[in-house]
Amino acid sequence: MLHFERWKIIAIVLTCLAGVIFALPNFFSKETVDSWPSWMPHRQLPLGLDLQGGAHLLLAMDTKELEKDWLHTLRDDTRKQLREAKVGFTGLGVVGNAVQVKINKPEDMEKATTALNKLIQPIGNAILGSGGNDLTVTATGDTITLAPTEQGMRQRVSNAASAAIETVNRRVNAMGTAESTVVRQGSDRILVQFPGLQDTKQLKDLIGQTAKLTFHAVHPDISAEEAKQTRTPVGYKVYPSAEGEGERSYLLQETPVVSGEDLVDAQPGFDSRTNEPIISFRFNQSGARKFGSFTKDNVGSPFAIVLDNKVLSAPVIREPILGGSGQISGNFTVDSANTLAVQLRSGALPTKLTIVEERTVGPSLGADSIEAGKLAGLVGCLSTAILTIVAYGTFGVFAVAGLIVHGFLIVALMTVLGTTLTLPGIAGFVLTIGMAVDANVLIYERIREELRGGKSPIAAIDQGFQRAWITILDSQLTTLAAAVIMFWLGSGPIRGFAVTLTIGILTSIFAAVTVTRLLISLWLKSAKSKGRILEVPV
Repeated sequence: MLHFERWKIIAIVLTCLAGVIFALPNFFSKETVDSWPSWMPHRQLPLGLDLQGGAHLLLAMDTKELEKDWLHTLRDDTRKQLREAKVGFTGLGVVGNAVQVKINKPEDMEKATTALNKLIQPIGNAILGSGGNDLTVTATGDTITLAPTEQGMRQRVSNAASAAIETVNRRVNAMGTAESTVVRQGSDRILVQFPGLQDTKQLKDLIGQTAKLTFHAVHPDISAEEAKQTRTPVGYKVYPSAEGEGERSYLLQETPVVSGEDLVDAQPGFDSRTNEPIISFRFNQSGARKFGSFTKDNVGSPFAIVLDNKVLSAPVIREPILGGSGQISGNFTVDSANTLAVQLRSGALPTKLTIVEERTVGPSLGADSIEAGKLAGLVGCLSTAILTIVAYGTFGVFAVAGLIVHGFLIVALMTVLGTTLTLPGIAGFVLTIGMAVDANVLIYERIREELRGGKSPIAAIDQGFQRAWITILDSQLTTLAAAVIMFWLGSGPIRGFAVTLTIGILTSIFAAVTVTRLLISLWLKSAKSKGRILEVPV
């Protein structure tokens, strides 16, 4: 247990040296680090919102819009199911919070009900079991009613929140940061924190737009003005222009030819003829096939590009577009083209997000917190070092050396992994210092027990490390399990604490068991080579 082969000693020394090198930039200002040679590490620990300030936005989802979209989708699915079942029907539409349809022939009611029951989806999964159904299908007379259940609506909101978090995350990270926090609060709210950002306008513009892009067929015969004066044809809807009030409206087929879900890329650019900002887009294989088929069948007819239910443009199809790519123009500026391209690449939000709380946190509180954290950490580390040395003498010095290595390794690993340092992270760091000392205390007290049992100093040290190792591993694994659960179920600062704690557990084991054991092994060899009488100073 006390013997180290040469390659192990080299590996331990190189690990400690790497920890010092990668942690070093955090002890200097950014300007100083930037002046270092290129071969030196330059990365520093990113600071969280509570330490460097930044933007804080609380967003609320429009659950009414979610329910409306679900009912419209349910209406289209109902139409499709009844047509496939070859059941005649009339009066299909959304009535209140349900979809109703009248069946023409009474003898077709059972057939229609069976077909529509296929739309019902169970809530839950194979592990947790079913929590009911998302729909109820009720037949009354010649009318069938499809109504979303309360559990089904809750599941829709939960799924939409998860999708919105992923989309917002992609959009925010496209601004050039890996330090932002996007987490759910409650059932239908999302918290966005962006450290270091003092002007929230760009962030609000990026998040605020749903960016639901669709491509629609334009009605070949009736204009939007005529539809407003008479009656809108079944399956069509009047869409306003994106240019503003008073501009031309369009009568478009409500079901899109291709949706933004089929987009795989969107990039800002410039039109080679007019030099105006545009957005170039590219479909996936399915989208390219649908778009190509539509343009091939509708040469000479217009089609509309719709963003968030507003028509960006309605160009005429001059020739089939079979390559699956194209471009969008529409009075863009360079900034708006860049923003929209990011939104389209990251995907559409499932529903509109409304800002219900907006704060800009200044860095002054963070500076005070950093100073307070430094003072607390310094006092805690010095107190621990002094008490350890007083209690265990020379072995206490070895333990303190292990603590220093432990501290450098934590900072180095957090820096390399890009972990954001927050106030709870500082608390986790100080906590792991105490945990590392606990491991040394277990080892040294075990050595004392072995000495009292009559063992020789070398045998006592060897047995102390061997027998204490199981206890150390057991206690650290228990703490690691708690940290994993906190990271899994927690969010924001709790996750930051869990990450720091997890890294600290790993480095404390290395420092207490490996580094301290190596120092004691070298001390024993030195004492033996000098012929001193060996006394264990614990």
